[in-house]
Amino acid sequence: MASARRQQPRRRVWPKIKLLLIVCVVAAGGTALYPVWRDAHPEPPELVVRYRTDTAAASDAARPSLEVFNESKKPLPLSDVSLRYYFTADGATSYAVNCVQAEVGCSHIAATIGELDAPTETADHYLEIRFTTDAGTLEPDANSKGIDLQLYRTDHKQLDQSNDRSFDAEKTTYKESKTVTAYKRGVLAWGEEPGGDPKKSADPSAAAPVPAAPSGVLFDNFHYLGPKDPALFKHGWLVRTSDGGPGIDDTWSSDGVSFPSDKDSLGDGQVLNLSASTDGTKAGTKQASVGTSGREFRSGTYAARIHFSDDPTSGKNGDHVNETFYTIGGKGSTYSELDNEYLPNGGWGRLGPKLDNVTWHTVEDRVYNTTHKSLAGWHTIVITVKDDVVTYHLDGKKIFTTNGKYAPRAGMSVNFNTWFVDLPFKGERSWDMKVDWLYYNSKQALSLGDVDTAVQGFSENGMNYFNTTS
Repeated sequence: MASARRQQPRRRVWPKIKLLLIVCVVAAGGTALYPVWRDAHPEPPELVVRYRTDTAAASDAARPSLEVFNESKKPLPLSDVSLRYYFTADGATSYAVNCVQAEVGCSHIAATIGELDAPTETADHYLEIRFTTDAGTLEPDANSKGIDLQLYRTDHKQLDQSNDRSFDAEKTTYKESKTVTAYKRGVLAWGEEPGGDPKKSADPSAAAPVPAAPSGVLFDNFHYLGPKDPALFKHGWLVRTSDGGPGIDDTWSSDGVSFPSDKDSLGDGQVLNLSASTDGTKAGTKQASVGTSGREFRSGTYAARIHFSDDPTSGKNGDHVNETFYTIGGKGSTYSELDNEYLPNGGWGRLGPKLDNVTWHTVEDRVYNTTHKSLAGWHTIVITVKDDVVTYHLDGKKIFTTNGKYAPRAGMSVNFNTWFVDLPFKGERSWDMKVDWLYYNSKQALSLGDVDTAVQGFSENGMNYFNTTS
């Protein structure tokens, strides 16, 4: 009887062991089948990207317009998001991009061009869009609304978009597009990468946020298609075609305004080129000028990197040509003007080459300083205005100071132009001045070193343009 009682517990344990084995088998099977179920029932995306365009496959620029939707249940900082638009480069030329307009503001968008490590037949490069830390937050179910972009060759030749992965000529209104990818803090959240595994994809470069554009600053490194680029106007620039002087009256033309690539420019990018040409007659003369439409600039720091010319680009030398970076505003008792005028062959009876720095109180009352030397090549000019003191710097060296009544008394526009003082001889010739970038800081009087550090940082982050002065 004692032996029988010892065997009874074994009979009760065995059914439990069988049940445990069955549970394990079922669990293992479920685990093996989960990926299949997951693929058939994917989690809803946190982000959705919609795309449209209004261009044909052959165009002067790709013009993708993008929208980002927050499909999650939590607020989404836009600085956590990056977007990639994929394309194939046409030959060995470089590409550039600008933001035409955006609901969040082009000043809060950074844009760069990247090259894929593993190119495919329809993608070897991409345009990446990121947002600065002050671009705002998308609430659940919210839409960023339109981000209108232009992607173009820096040699300004026509694009062939027919084999570009993200291009779709049929999407003329906003529709979802999985050939445009979106990342959240560097991890793929929407779309399908070219040749990639969406379950493992990540963009480490997008993990770090883009710093906010500093308050009270204008920066532009002139990434534009040409004088009629809508982004140029949207960013506050005017190409002068109006009548009047200075120089040869009524000869201002957009024909001399262009934005070529330049290997010596910031980030191997583009420059603003201002070309004045003439055959020695007024009818055959064209002068070039670009300036800001706004006149909110007064105190602070003005800086520009400029390439001056001692020789004409074509034709005979000898013109009294003026290559100028200046500010102007107000009228009457508030008239204000700060000039940097480079005259390689002089003018008004004074010999060149020379740089005139002029501060105006009225159109008849001014003070100036002349630097007598050739400035052919690249130079950085800085003007600071602080406590009613105006100081001009050339390549970091102080060259002239004015104060008191000669300080600006009104907001001014910022301008660049190339023009002829007179027409001393007949024959066709042209003169070029190039501008690499413009930087204005309304709050601080900065050194050249401070300016260069700031400008380099903007370029490295893809912040080609922003204006936070108003």
